[in-house]
Amino acid sequence: MTSINSELIIDGKILRKNISYIKEKLKDKSKFMAVIKSDAYGHHLENVVKDIDDLADGYGVVRLNEAKKIRNLSDKKILLMQGIYSQDELLEAKELNLDMVVHNSDQFQILKDNNSYNNLWLKINTGMNRLGFEIKEFLEIYDEHLHDKKFTLMTHLAASNDKDSLSNKNQFKLFNDLSKKMNKDVDLSIANTGCIMNFPEYTYDWVRCGIGIYGGYFKDQEIKTAMTLRSPIVNIRQIKKGERVGYDGRAEAQDNMSIATVYLGYADGLPLKIKDGTSVMINNQIAEVFGRVSMDLTTIDISNIENCSIGDWCEFFSEDLPMSNIAISNDLISYYFMTGVKSRVKKVYKRTD
Repeated sequence: MTSINSELIIDGKILRKNISYIKEKLKDKSKFMAVIKSDAYGHHLENVVKDIDDLADGYGVVRLNEAKKIRNLSDKKILLMQGIYSQDELLEAKELNLDMVVHNSDQFQILKDNNSYNNLWLKINTGMNRLGFEIKEFLEIYDEHLHDKKFTLMTHLAASNDKDSLSNKNQFKLFNDLSKKMNKDVDLSIANTGCIMNFPEYTYDWVRCGIGIYGGYFKDQEIKTAMTLRSPIVNIRQIKKGERVGYDGRAEAQDNMSIATVYLGYADGLPLKIKDGTSVMINNQIAEVFGRVSMDLTTIDISNIENCSIGDWCEFFSEDLPMSNIAISNDLISYYFMTGVKSRVKKVYKRTD
């Protein structure tokens, strides 16, 4: 059994720097909810909470089991971002003192049956068309049951990364118009990372920031990738012009080349269809993928890399090689890479203390 391993290194200091930078954009009254669903987007939930708890006013998750882990580490607000779906889940959420999103009438019925109106976030559909009450339906519920209650009114932007998208303007207007009909105790929340960066005037009472914490927001170079995915070179070979590399012979050498084989493949979470020419980094120099990714290995053109040897690390993304590079060039999103690294890759979390 080989002792060689690929590594996913997570740097808590970068997470903190990203949060501090993003918080500078907020209005003074805005509170910062760190969205740490899906094991903190693959960054290891418990370590992330320990490292950022002093910077966050609350946490957003989807699963109850993640909320339990957080509650053992923090007394901050925890929001179940898709709410509860049964009586048992409601009781568990109340025991843990969780906030709950309510996005449809079935969920609201559970709460109404239990006369449970505390710690609620009412989600409105303003154009995402995924979850959330239609405005007319919500106003009927509000007038009958919520007109004198304290809660948070929320919605979700569909195109916050595109500052020029007309959908943002439409969603802001619908949300603002609705908010004016609410009682004075209702808080407002609409902003995700893209909204914070592009429309800071709409950060309201709570922001819900996910991808920006981890460095997956493409449009601001101050936000850094907090993960390094790297693997060692296990073989180097010379090939001649006209020879092909990998399955299906997709990559054909146009000149004599030097090819490194790296110990990382689609079984580790690297997408099968990573394109030839995708940038990687070896010894602080840019090399390129050359040939189809296989289960355990990826081949790299190192013809222009100086002093390259077996055992050298090949980085697929890092603080110095942003995740946006590999995501954009392969028509993917950073979320895919963050949450897609498989268990056989060794995970190393670098704590801030």
